[in-house]
Amino acid sequence: MDVLTHVLAKIQTAVWGPPTLFLLMGTGLFFTIALGGLQVVKFPRALKCIFEKEDGDGDVSSFATLCTTLAACIGTGSIVGVATALRIGGPGALFWMWVSAILGMTTKYAEGLLAIKYRTTDENGEIAGGPMYYIQNGLGDKFKWLAKSFAFFGAVTALLGSGTFPQVHAITESVSTSFHLPVLLVGAIITIMTAVVTLGGIKSISKVAEFIVPFMALFFVGGSVLILVWNCKVIPATFGRIFACAFSKESVLGGTAGTAVISFMTAMRMGVARGVYTNEAGLGSSPIVAAAAKTNSCVKQGLISMTSVFFTTIVVCTMTGLVVISSGLLDNSELSGSILVTEAYNAGLPINIGTYLISFGLIFFAFTTILGWNYYGERCILYLTGTTKSIKPFKIIYILAIAIAPFMTLDPIWMLADITNALMGIPNLIALLGLRKVVISETKKYFQVKETVVAAEGIQELG
Repeated sequence: MDVLTHVLAKIQTAVWGPPTLFLLMGTGLFFTIALGGLQVVKFPRALKCIFEKEDGDGDVSSFATLCTTLAACIGTGSIVGVATALRIGGPGALFWMWVSAILGMTTKYAEGLLAIKYRTTDENGEIAGGPMYYIQNGLGDKFKWLAKSFAFFGAVTALLGSGTFPQVHAITESVSTSFHLPVLLVGAIITIMTAVVTLGGIKSISKVAEFIVPFMALFFVGGSVLILVWNCKVIPATFGRIFACAFSKESVLGGTAGTAVISFMTAMRMGVARGVYTNEAGLGSSPIVAAAAKTNSCVKQGLISMTSVFFTTIVVCTMTGLVVISSGLLDNSELSGSILVTEAYNAGLPINIGTYLISFGLIFFAFTTILGWNYYGERCILYLTGTTKSIKPFKIIYILAIAIAPFMTLDPIWMLADITNALMGIPNLIALLGLRKVVISETKKYFQVKETVVAAEGIQELG
């Protein structure tokens, strides 16, 4: 196992090296400039789009696609993943999560836009979309190999990365620690519940997501805000540590367990990698479900998709990060990510409420992530095989992966998830840059029409 961990660590460092970081951040920066800071200027409009009712082709509502996207994003990465990133990359990692999120909002916008523009239907009449389709239909058949590369790594990520092992391990560890239930029993319950929901398809998944995600997000964020209000005196110092460590050549974490020296590159790599793992901007996963939205406007869906990055990273991850850093427990290098975040919340809330807050947060967030990634994986398999007959076998294999996940060890799980995320993200980012003119053109066209309509309405009112 030590040899496997060492090999995975080497691969993880390579795939999340400067080239990938540059491609990720560079793509977000390009669209930020090309679209005139759309993630800031049009953010109020994006929030309004979430609640607008619109009829159009698709399988589920735009709000349902947002909830399903959030379901797949707000998982262990938003809680345990943030604590792990801070433990390895120091407080400065949180700053780089923010940077990746701000730039990633325009990347997510471009993904959502292209997902609607180039979506199609499968042999059962259900929507089929995502990077593999906008690569093939947008860039042409000569780039079909790139589309297949994305679909392959997407299916692998669903089975071996973000969709299964990290999520199930987090649930079983949390429940067995907090409620003293056997890991085998918890794993069996998760497996059965996953089978029941996923066999119902995207409509079943989206209904569960619409119910769970808003409630749990408010519950978790509310608890975090209470802790931060209670510890308001240390918040300025907490932000001071974040910014100081984000740009320092070396950051030092010290405590009773020893001293760790963290480089600037480590803080940046961990922050960006964990931020992307959480909000999935640039990975190409969320446009798979965004394509199923009942809408005729690719720009509106892009705006709605963009908000998911804000909610997952700027809100949820920030809450987790601030609570962990302000607790003062980050200097204890003996604490693993899951224990660190639990202890941090326990320190801020009375009578072990923090334990239950983290446990319920992990249970529901991780479970909905499992559901979302099942849909991502099956759509990738559909593209690779060209037939809906392949979906059921994939679901069976996916459910089996859930069943064995509780018995996997944690470090290789996170490394494998990071590796597969990067490998599916690279083809998608190449496609986004290749289709940049389409994104810019559709955006300009949409907002020019909106401005014309508003101006016409203003003239009528004056008349």
